[in-house]
Amino acid sequence: MKSILKIGLTGALLCLLSFQAAAQTSKYKCMLQMSNYMGEGAYIVVSLLNAKGEYDKTLYVMGDDKKWYKTLKEWHKFYSKKLSDISAKTGASVTGGDRSITTLEIEDVKINKGYKLRFETAVEDHKYYTADLEIPLTSQGMAEKTEGKGYIRYVRLSKI
Repeated sequence: MKSILKIGLTGALLCLLSFQAAAQTSKYKCMLQMSNYMGEGAYIVVSLLNAKGEYDKTLYVMGDDKKWYKTLKEWHKFYSKKLSDISAKTGASVTGGDRSITTLEIEDVKINKGYKLRFETAVEDHKYYTADLEIPLTSQGMAEKTEGKGYIRYVRLSKI
């Protein structure tokens, strides 16, 4: 009986430890510098993409009026299928020339595993950028300043 109890406790402990390892996250300060453009504030979504390039998770949304989420076309397809509460992950939209500093929380097990961050941008009556900027979730990729292709001039991450 003692050996069965010992095996059960050992299994439970291993399960708890593996859950804790999977749940460990690190926080990163995300400094985003917008390019100088004329127009309304940009809606920006920061998504975690898996190694196949598929949406895994929404990390942050800059722009809190849900009626404009559909302008972030590719992300909205993912979001509308998995309607999750993202209110804790939202902030104000960002206008041309402005700078935004936010905190992103990323699971440690996803670093150096083929994942990447995608910054998707949309501005009312302007061009939409599915991948304005993408950062590989590698030690090196996250340490470098990454240039944007559209409304984002660059993004720099630093571990907190």
